[in-house]
Formats: sequence, C-alpha cells, structure tokens
Amino acid sequence: MAELQTNSYNDDSIQTLEWNEHIRRRAGMYIGRLGNGERQGDGIYVLLKEIIDNSVDEFSMGFGKRIDITIDDRSVTVRDYGRGIPLGKVVDATSKLNTGGKFDDRNFKKSVGMNGVGTKAVNAMSTEFYVASYRDGQVSFAKFCRGDLLESGVRESNEKTGTYIRFVPDSELFGDYQFHMEFVETLIKNYSYLKKGLTLVLNGVAYKSENGLLDLVAENMSETPLYPLIHLEGEDIEIVLTHGNSYGENIATFVNGQNTRDGGTHLAAYREAIAKTFKDFFKKDYKPEDIRQGIVGAISIQIQEPIFEGQTKTKLGSTYMWEKQTKAPDGTISTDRGQTIRTFVNDFVSKNLDNYMHMHMDIAPVIEEKIKQSQAEREEIAGVQKKSRERAKKTAVYNRKLRDCRYHFSDTRFPKGMEEQKELTSIFITEGDSASGTITKVRNANNQAVFSLRGKPINCFKESRKKVAENEELNLLISALGVEEDLDNLRYNNIIVATDADDDGMHIRMLVLTFLMKYYPELIRRGHVYILQTPLFRVHNKKSIRYCYTPQERDAAVKELKTGVEITRFKGLGEISSNEFVDFIGENMRLDTVKLADEESISDIMEFYMGVNTYERQHFVMDNLRSEKELEDVNI
Repeated sequence: MAELQTNSYNDDSIQTLEWNEHIRRRAGMYIGRLGNGERQGDGIYVLLKEIIDNSVDEFSMGFGKRIDITIDDRSVTVRDYGRGIPLGKVVDATSKLNTGGKFDDRNFKKSVGMNGVGTKAVNAMSTEFYVASYRDGQVSFAKFCRGDLLESGVRESNEKTGTYIRFVPDSELFGDYQFHMEFVETLIKNYSYLKKGLTLVLNGVAYKSENGLLDLVAENMSETPLYPLIHLEGEDIEIVLTHGNSYGENIATFVNGQNTRDGGTHLAAYREAIAKTFKDFFKKDYKPEDIRQGIVGAISIQIQEPIFEGQTKTKLGSTYMWEKQTKAPDGTISTDRGQTIRTFVNDFVSKNLDNYMHMHMDIAPVIEEKIKQSQAEREEIAGVQKKSRERAKKTAVYNRKLRDCRYHFSDTRFPKGMEEQKELTSIFITEGDSASGTITKVRNANNQAVFSLRGKPINCFKESRKKVAENEELNLLISALGVEEDLDNLRYNNIIVATDADDDGMHIRMLVLTFLMKYYPELIRRGHVYILQTPLFRVHNKKSIRYCYTPQERDAAVKELKTGVEITRFKGLGEISSNEFVDFIGENMRLDTVKLADEESISDIMEFYMGVNTYERQHFVMDNLRSEKELEDVNI
C-alpha cells in the first residue's frame, strides 16, 4: 500500500508574529478594508481618523481647544494642544499593543479611540511615523518605519503642550492611494458639529460650530423643511428633527463623536422613540414607517466604553450606557450596568419632544398632514406590490433573476474567522443573461450574488409611485436587496451596477441609479452603491496580455509590448470570457463610488439629468460633446 503523503506539522510550523507584522498581515481586523482612497471607508481615512480621535478625546476631557491637520500629498500631520503623552511612555504608547490610557475611564470617560490599538495600527501601516509629545518643558520623540523603531529621545523644548504626529501610509498596503479632500472635509466638519467649542484647522481652513447638530442638519438640508428644525439637548444626548418631501429617512448618527454611518442601537432607539412619541401625541395608531417617511435629523450620544461592530466603528453594538466588571477577592466577577441605550433615548425623546410639540402647536398640523400623506401612498401601492410579487412567484422569475450567495451582510452566519468578509458581500446588478452568466461562473459564491435585469427599467423620475410599484423588475430588485421594510435588513454591503460600456449600458445604469436615488438615497449616502469598471481594451501579442481601462493604459500597453500587438475593444460584459473576467471582480476589481453629499438636492439632480429635455441640458450636452480624436486623449 502506498504511503499517505501528509503536510509536515512540527515545532517549526508554529510562528510568533511581531505586533506590527500581525497588524500588516491582518489589516482587516484593525481598519476594515485597505483601498486607495476612492471610497469613504477606505483604510487611509481610518488611519487619519484614529489619530484625530485621540486629539478629540483630549478636548472632550477638557484639554486643548484646537487641532491642526495638514495633508500634503501623502503626508499627514496632526497637532493638538492637549496634555501630551506622558514623556516616558511615548514609544510604548505608539508601538506596544494593549498599551494606552483609555482602559481607565477616569482619564477618558467617553472616548472613541481604540483602546491601546489605534495609533499602533497607524504606525505599523506607515512607511514613516513620527510622534512628539510636548510637556513639562521637554519633548519626547520617536521615529518608526512600518512599526520598527528607528530613533527616539528626549530633549528640552519651549513648544506648547500637546502631541504632534506625522505619518505616511504604506503604498505596499494601500497601493497608489490619494486622499480625496471631500471625504476629509466631511470628517472634519462632523468633528466640529459634535464638539462645540473645538476648532479644527485643515490645511489652513478653520472649522468650528456654535450650534452643534443643528448646524450640521441645517447646512446639509437639500430641500426646504416642512417646519423649523427641532433641536433638543440633554446630558449625553443631542437630537435634531424635521420632515421633508423626499422618500426614505436621512438620520445622521454619532457616538462619542464617531460618525456611525450604519447606525446601531442608538438609531434603532431614536426611530422607535420618534414613532411612539408622535403616536401618543396625536392619539392615533399611525404606523412607524408613515411617521418616519421623509424624516431628516440627527442623534448624538455619549456613552462609556462603546462597543462597535467592526474595528471601523460604523455601527454601534452597545446595549447599555455603561457597563463595568469588577473582580472580587475570591475571583468571582460581577457586572454593573447603567440604563439601556433604548430606555435612555426613549425617555429623553418622549419627554422633550412631547414638551416641544405642546409648546409649538402650530407645527402639529403640518406633521400630521405629512403622516397622512405617507399613509395614503403606502396603502395605495401596498396592493400593487403584492400582486407584482405574486405574479413573480407564479412564473418563478425571482429564482431565475437572482443567483444568490451563501452568506449575507445582514445575517450572522459567517463562519468563525470570516466575519471581516461581511464588508465584501456584494450583489452585481447586470443587464441580460449573457453578462449575468459570465459573472455567475467566476464569482465567489460565498459572498457575491448576481441579479439580472430584463431590458431597461422604468424611469422612476417621470412616473408616479404607483406606476413604479407596478414594475416587476424593480420590485424584484428591492426584494433581492432585502430593504422592502427597513434598510437595516440590507443583504449585501456592496450594491454594484455592472452594465455594458455602450449607450444602452450607460442608460440602464442611469435608470437604476435614478431609482435608488429617489426612493433609497440612504443606500447611496451610506456608501453602499458602486459602479463596476471593466476593461475597455485587451492588448496582446504572442507572449503577453494587458487589460486596459482607458485609452492611456491601452497606448502604454502597446508601447510596452512593441511588436505583433493586437487590440480588442470590449463593449459588453458578455464579450469578456469567464476565464478573463475572474480577475475583474476579485480583490483588485475597480469600483467607482456613487456619491451623494447631504447638501445635494436629489430632486434638482434628477430634474436636470432625467427630467424633460430642457434648454439647459441640451447646452450641457453640446458643450461636453467630444470627437473620436478627443476621446483618445481623455479617460472614457
């Protein structure tokens, strides 16, 4: 009998990684995805935020009223005027995991920075990391490269007390990255709204808010509110509330100054409290979804030692306002807890919003009329949608249109050790069987789903809500996404529109985005919607193949390959073979984020691009027409 061959497993198989090597190999555990800066949640912004968080935490504890941030190409500096890191602990605080001052809540009662991890992650993922702490007439400094200490020391200094950090993210991890200033500016503005009295200076421009969340919502309103903004403040909580005529909900949420883009327990409590308070005030059993339709607002709470889902802290998972464990001499552990976040938020909103309503009775009819309009529209389309779904079930269209994946963003079934893969859950929205078939063959069936559109969807901007509800394609798409009743049920983190690179493909892309923008804008605002970029050209000779996304890349490939070059121009996804396509939807796939700033008017955008063919749009098209020769010189 042949001897079975087994992999060798012995003492040499056991490895111990240095702290910085572990961070670099398992970056997703510490900062979520890497990325090159094209998306708001990419890792370079997490690195920036971790450093600023520490400075903001100093301000929250009453030390330092100004933070200077400078971004010059790829170099980032952050200077605060807080207490400074204790001089003898500068190296430890920036290069030893689980070392920091935030484990003891006496020093940082309501911080958001990672306990003993954040700055180390920045250090390990940077080719240059320099830290200097100024206090007691001295400066303690340290210089690192990818977490390895190069130099450190202490000397006399007359600089103001505080901390200075400079870092350069490692291109080995983040690729050819770039800081997009619109993302950075949004981050800085949010800090100023949430920390009244704090001045943040970004590249010489100062940001400071006098009215907190009220300024945030007022400055970012994309439509005229139906009534003046309601602004309520209490100990550890601040809320803003109004209604508009847009669909969906637009509620910004924050915990200890952290923008929790994906909500969490505080948002769930806020939504519940708003519905309950208005039901009690009007003494009518209105449905929560009718009360919240068109709502615009924000909530910020302060809690001790918040628990977030994922290291990027985009969703709050804490149940209690505070929770502390103590160990008795006999070894037994007891847990003390404060109020639940749900009770805390509900009590505050119920009392203060109800009082506000009774003091401003003039807005009550406006709010109730908005609720009644939402109720009437919902009831009108509910039956239409039900019939559409029943038709789809009878013809088994749903099963043919959706090739689902095994695990979803909204469930908890991810195998142990794969939890970070949740962020990679995706659904590709394609046109026709050819493209969907190609993607289905090469996708990762664990976390990539494919939905196939049949023909062109309806132009939602031009049609009534009832007409849209009768559209089978869009009903099935929303059912596949799982957001029929609540955005929190979203089944895929990434909604990727994957259409052909021709006129029909561009039109279908616009129609899908119009639907999402009008009825589910929060999916776009939360950064869930993308456009898949696929190669336009295949350049090859007998020895090598290059796939090129722009004419510039094509020309460079032709120059590199030199002789015997052939060029193929792709127009449809179905033209690309399965063997080729596997590289275009894997780790290196190119995605363009669909962006929608809060201050942008959705109705104005859709009116211009999808409304009646106006004089202004005609001139816009004429002014931007390009000849074939001109297209050769610009990115397509």
